[in-house]
Amino acid sequence: MKLNLNIQPLSSWISVTNEPLIISGPCSAETEEQLLSTAHLLKSTGKVSVLRAGIWKPRTRPGEFEGIGSIGLEWLKRAKEETGLPTAVEVATAKHVEEALAAGVDILWVGARTTANPFSVQEIADALRGHDVPVLVKNPVNPDLSLWIGALERINNAGITKIGAIHRGFSSFEKSSFRNEPMWELAIQLKTHCPELPIINDPSHICGNRELIPYIAQKALDLDMQGLMIESHIDPSVAWTDAKQQVTPAALAELVERFSIRQPESQNEAFADKLADLRRQIDKIDDLVIQKLGERMAIVEKIGEFKRDNNVTILQVHRWDEIMKRRGAFASALKLDPNFTEKFLELIHSESIRKQTLIMNKDKTAETIVEVAPPVQA
Repeated sequence: MKLNLNIQPLSSWISVTNEPLIISGPCSAETEEQLLSTAHLLKSTGKVSVLRAGIWKPRTRPGEFEGIGSIGLEWLKRAKEETGLPTAVEVATAKHVEEALAAGVDILWVGARTTANPFSVQEIADALRGHDVPVLVKNPVNPDLSLWIGALERINNAGITKIGAIHRGFSSFEKSSFRNEPMWELAIQLKTHCPELPIINDPSHICGNRELIPYIAQKALDLDMQGLMIESHIDPSVAWTDAKQQVTPAALAELVERFSIRQPESQNEAFADKLADLRRQIDKIDDLVIQKLGERMAIVEKIGEFKRDNNVTILQVHRWDEIMKRRGAFASALKLDPNFTEKFLELIHSESIRKQTLIMNKDKTAETIVEVAPPVQA
């Protein structure tokens, strides 16, 4: 699926102070002094290109701090006047858009919870119509690429061409070290669908704690994301929201200084020749893998026919256990990651289940065949 978005290059609407692009500021604007002090310190680092601050904060439960509100826009305006940094805020309603634009905010972003609601996104898009303002769209809370794409399309259809995405990770029922699972593959899929779309990584919300930020931020840069949004507070220990994931401006400067900045391309001919040769080798192996998968599925169909003719069920659990142990041990000996091996085998066997189910039921034309995805023994 190729996205046909009308997008202006990032460089045409953000002036990068120092590579990489860093958007930084407090999770929440708490007081005028806190915001101005943080802004001045961020400016002094020479690393920050855009000042961000949360003015309206969507909170899970009532009674929690929901942002300082519209008065914070005046503080942000003053911070821009004193530091020269362009500003960015999150908007969740048409009223937020109107107030932010009236206050001269330079960049708006749509938060993860808002992205998940097409009605809310459309309301924001309608309010943006006729304005020439950059808009960044965070991924939805849940790992739904279509929702993310749909939100980008709605904003773009409103005439906004200065548009980008923010990858801030996804909620997961599984407990892990991260506040939100990165699920890099979804950001990569989005980039594949729309190569010209700028994607900015938000390691603060992915990590949920400042200790993990260097790892996630570097990986995002290595994946050729166009910048980072990192929360910074003059004193994170007393922050009113998300204290654990914010860093001081000084710590931010040290973090950025340690980044390894790599280029997506190289002009070195020797490098290009060697890379082309290695890619040719991969192409040959990929062709062979696909060929062997095709041969495997042909045998799967024969097994399905054999089981059908002998009235045998598709799945035998002991066979699956045997496959996982044998293939897992073999893959481990080849230094393949166990998680990758398990997912790969599950995909193959899900397809085996699908094929055998079709064969088992091919005479039941009046019935709807439900595809299931447990492992199969073939």
